[in-house]
Amino acid sequence: MLGYTLIVVLILALIGAVPTWPHSRRWGYYPTGGIGLILLAVVILLFVGVI
Repeated sequence: MLGYTLIVVLILALIGAVPTWPHSRRWGYYPTGGIGLILLAVVILLFVGVI
């Protein structure tokens, strides 16, 4: 149950990190990429059965 909750929170953070404001468009994929890597690690750990 904790794993699924963590995935939902990370997906929401991933959507929130998309650079949409004019001052943040120069950031590129940096914020989204970091949160995406964390989300990928959590999904892999969930499927392996660690979480």
